[in-house]
Amino acid sequence: MPLLFLGHGSPMNAIEENQFVQGFRNIAKNIPKPKAILCISAHWFTKGTKVTAMNFPPTIHDFGGFPEALFQVQYNAPGSPELAEATQNLLTPTPIDLDHNWGLDHGAWSVIKHLYPNADIPVIQLSIDYTKPADYHFELGKKLQALRERGILIIGSGNIIHNLRLVDFANINKIDYGYDWAQEAFGTINKQLLDGNYKPLIEYEKQSKAFQLAIPTPDHYLPLLYILGLQNKNEELSLFNNHLLAGSLSMTSVKIE
Repeated sequence: MPLLFLGHGSPMNAIEENQFVQGFRNIAKNIPKPKAILCISAHWFTKGTKVTAMNFPPTIHDFGGFPEALFQVQYNAPGSPELAEATQNLLTPTPIDLDHNWGLDHGAWSVIKHLYPNADIPVIQLSIDYTKPADYHFELGKKLQALRERGILIIGSGNIIHNLRLVDFANINKIDYGYDWAQEAFGTINKQLLDGNYKPLIEYEKQSKAFQLAIPTPDHYLPLLYILGLQNKNEELSLFNNHLLAGSLSMTSVKIE
């Protein structure tokens, strides 16, 4: 299976019609239909690593201040305890807890619903251990390679440039608009991705001030590293939905195949 990192943006993308959700749909048309999905979402940030292992994961509305219509959305995809256990075994000796309390947060369902609107593909989530450094996540991702060979689609969901404190809310929907530092980070990161130059991306905390403003917290960035860690030598990386938004966000998404 190919690999995807999806810039999920606002939860409103779950119910709005725009070029980004169309980009998600187009990607789904051009990859094989997966047997199941493993999603690494920015919104499940935990001490230790967990994987959802219930048969029917609930739809989690982990946000506030949005229209009621968004809270009414349910994405009733089944889970897969079998896939959860397979993931746990692959990641040995790293301890992975089988979780029965989480579900699908909006980092997962708000984008997967556009890829597979019938909710007929099992979905599990793998959490991100906030106590670990970036290279740990890159290396942990590599261990999931066998799932791809079984027809499992692995998705990272976050935003590469994600500084909510500096969002220009007066221009919240202005596309291709970024502050100078966002434009600098956008250009540099995109070039490194396309060149396969991942070392500075793993060592993002050592990079320029523009990087620090683009990635003030690691939660939305680390899902990308899992996907990059899974890339094989003969695979190519391409970008889609590759736009800055509202001054301090990017919707850049990645496909590897």
